[in-house]
Amino acid sequence: MSNPKFTRVPSMRERVEDTLSAHRNQLVALLSRYVAQGKGILQPHHLIDEFNSAVCDDTACEKLKEGPFCEILKSTQEAIVLPPFVAIAVRPRPGVWEYVRVNVYDLSVEQLTIPEYLRFKEELVDGEDNNLFVLELDFEPFNASVPRPSRSSSIGNGVQFLNRHLSSNMFRSKESLDPLLDFLRGHNHKGNVLMLNERIQRISRLESSLNKADDYLSKLPPDTPYTEFEYALQEMGFEKGWGDTAKRVLETMHLLSDILQAPDPSTLETFLGRLPMVFNVVILSPHGYFGQANVLGLPDTGGQVVYILDQVRALEAEMLLRIKQQGLNFKPRILVVTRLIPDAKGTTCNQRLERISGTEYSHILRVPFRTENGILHKWISRFDVWPYLEKFTEVTSLSFGNHRLLLMFCSVCLSERWQLVQIVRTCSQLLCLPTR
Repeated sequence: MSNPKFTRVPSMRERVEDTLSAHRNQLVALLSRYVAQGKGILQPHHLIDEFNSAVCDDTACEKLKEGPFCEILKSTQEAIVLPPFVAIAVRPRPGVWEYVRVNVYDLSVEQLTIPEYLRFKEELVDGEDNNLFVLELDFEPFNASVPRPSRSSSIGNGVQFLNRHLSSNMFRSKESLDPLLDFLRGHNHKGNVLMLNERIQRISRLESSLNKADDYLSKLPPDTPYTEFEYALQEMGFEKGWGDTAKRVLETMHLLSDILQAPDPSTLETFLGRLPMVFNVVILSPHGYFGQANVLGLPDTGGQVVYILDQVRALEAEMLLRIKQQGLNFKPRILVVTRLIPDAKGTTCNQRLERISGTEYSHILRVPFRTENGILHKWISRFDVWPYLEKFTEVTSLSFGNHRLLLMFCSVCLSERWQLVQIVRTCSQLLCLPTR
């Protein structure tokens, strides 16, 4: 029996070179069409449309369409055209990027590194720059302690991935559980201590207190309100936040006991999901006319307004339910932050604060765009708002006060998502807020 032979997978550059050798005329025609459009950035649909237009229908062209170059083109996210060069950014699979540059005149192919590709892309605006003393920032050390998924199946399952990572760390030793203890002991809201008090200082004390609480709660009727045994649990080291009835408190404590004995991702996720964590939410939607009446059909204003308002009502109801189940009496607060438009065209977009109908604790907070000459009175397109975002963010952050808020996004136009990233980043920096 012959030994199996391992063959090396050709690089992206080699695959492009092989295609150039086999289909020289067709690729020259295609690349020439790209270059003829002048310098700029070509999106994936532009690349595919030009490919379909340039490639003929004979047998050789059919082979090209079925070959590796067509697969490369389908995985290309963008192409940078700076005549006579065409550079493509290829994403063959999630988390993997490769960069190739082709000279259309001599058909030479280069494999580019990330810095080389970015430098080439910057030449679209800055022109050719031979400055060797370019400032470079290495952020890699900040990722040293952050777990990074290596499989594409982890995409969209970040919570489960982090829970697996946390539970595996907890399983190493009792000392690995100290961060969880510190978190539970330091957890509070508006000066109210939650979960654990100063009577519990060590993991061993937490385990013994959980056993005592288990014995005590097991003797009570399951529907006993928390207020009837609140002081008994305080003597053992437990504060509010475990649940509103004896049954729910006991379930939450059993989850923590299971984590202390044998941590696993599912139990950890369930336990963390029961903790009182979110009481205030800010939703940012700076585009268009955001109101509850007479706004549909106005510029940059569509179904997203109805969607956000419906989501706010559902979110408030869910938050009230969870807070009650946690045995707390705090009131949630939801703010939809949008732009104040003095020339409101018969809408309420010139009112600073407006309560959202169908809710008790949710409001629309409007902040105007400002220039050096004062408040901007008229509506402007979402494509023209970016010069006003930084000042808008600073004023918005001052309106939040010192509350710890969970920031959420609502974007009218996906292509302008970077604007919202700018807003939330500034808010987070000013108030040290968590983001999601």
